[in-house]
Order: sequence, then structure tokens, then C-alpha cells
Amino acid sequence: MTAAEALLARFVRTVDQEGLAVYGAHALVADEEAQHRWRSDDRVNLYSVSKGVSALAAGIAVDEGLLSLDTSVADALPQFELGDGVERVTLRHLLTMSSGIPFVWFGDQPVPGPDLAQEMLRHPTRGPGEHFLYSDASTYVAMRMLGAAVGDVRDWLIPRLFEPLGIDNPQWMRCPLGWIVAGSGLLLRTEELARIGRVLRDRGEWHGSRIVSAAWIDGMHTDWRETGEAATSAHYGIGTWEGPSGLWRFDGRYGQYVVVDDAHGAVLTVTAHEEFRTGRLLEAAHEAVLG
Repeated sequence: MTAAEALLARFVRTVDQEGLAVYGAHALVADEEAQHRWRSDDRVNLYSVSKGVSALAAGIAVDEGLLSLDTSVADALPQFELGDGVERVTLRHLLTMSSGIPFVWFGDQPVPGPDLAQEMLRHPTRGPGEHFLYSDASTYVAMRMLGAAVGDVRDWLIPRLFEPLGIDNPQWMRCPLGWIVAGSGLLLRTEELARIGRVLRDRGEWHGSRIVSAAWIDGMHTDWRETGEAATSAHYGIGTWEGPSGLWRFDGRYGQYVVVDDAHGAVLTVTAHEEFRTGRLLEAAHEAVLG
């Protein structure tokens, strides 16, 4: 049994024994791969894993000189009315959920007003970089900043991320104005998401081809923000969460995970619809990766 097969077997055993509602899992260790299905590998909503993919989009844009983490909302979106202090909010603050703007919206909720970005930005900030508040709206505004430079973010990403990974025409849910929801709503298969997991593990490379800079990938999971939550939700990076024993991950509602173990060159990718025991599912993923 290969290392990837062993990792996967540990996870499958727990899922089966405990009856967790998983669609599929993919293990990568070195260049060994293994996968297991509980149902067909259809494209599903990745929910907040979409935030991680949006963070990759931001990294590619930074590499191309289109934006920087210090680009302000005022510079990128000058057409909007800004609440008190919001002119100091940057792309970094939005991607790390630390804008300080007390506005929460998630992709399964109605859009409050004609433009979601304006609805968020008109509120005053309590201090950029000083408060953590998790919201799809934060990533949405970050991608509106990118959209102001490149147009449709999904279309711009196709030749830069999706096509190099062999991901054909992915769909991304959109707001009433036609912009990607960004913080949620990207639909991929487990195996397609696993390809993105390989890029994360390989510090921005896909089989030797550079997708995004290694420095960007490193930065996504080194400058952690305190969230005020417990255990595996205590620290947030740039679209990522810190796990135990050096693990880090993309994390979406109902059990969408890309768990990366840099120390052992391993990735476990999971898609699921576990409504009641996501904490246990995440724990099982961590246990399987750590062996």
C-alpha cells in the first residue's frame, strides 16, 4: 500500500464507521495519488473554499503587478461612497477578514441593495487590521477590486489557473450585477479541487509550471490572524485556516476541505455534505493526514 493509499484508507475507515456524509476524497503524497467515492464525482458548491481560490486569484494579480496587498479600496474602487475610515481598508484587510467593517453577508442570502460592494463599504470601519469578522462580503469586495482591473475574474482566471490544471469551464455563482460571489459559489469536482491542492503543496507550481509565486503561497498561511474562536478555527490567514501540528487548509461549509501537510508533502481533499458533524469530519481529516 502506498503512502497516499494508507492516508486515504485511514480517512475512509473513519467516514464509514461513523457514517459521515462525504461525497469523495483524494489523497496526494509525493507523486502518489489515491481517491475514493461515496457518490459520483459531480461538480458541487465548494462554499468557502472559494475564498481560497479567490486568494490565489489575488496572488496571480499581485504577481502581474495589477494590485498589491496594500492597494486600498479607495484607489481600486473610487466610484463608491466610503464609510468613515474605509479609505484605509486594503486588499490585505479584505482577504484576511480584518477590514473592521461590521457587515456580514453570505452567498446563500439575498443581496441587500443594488450593489453588495456599496452596501459593505458605506459602513464605517472600527479600525482596519484590528478586528476579525468572517463574511463572504469581504472576499466579494476583494474580487471587485480585482474585477476593476481585469473585468470578469472567472474569465481572467481561466487561462491563468483553470486551463493549466485541466479544469474545463468551471462555473461560479454570481451576484445580480454579474460579478462572481467570490467568497462562495465555485463549483468543482473533488478531483479538480485536488489539483488546486497540489498547487498549494508545491508552493504555486503545477508539475513544474509556475501558477503563482511561492512567496504568495507561503504568505497565505504564515501571517495568522486571531479569530477569537477555539481550536482549529483560532487562526485565519489569506483565505486559509491553521490546523494542528503545522497543517493548514481551505475550508468550506458542510465539509469541503483541502488539508495541506507541508512537512510530509501530503494533501487530503474532501467534498461532502455533512450538515451536523462537520467538526468531527474535519477532525477525521486531520487525523488521517497526521497518521
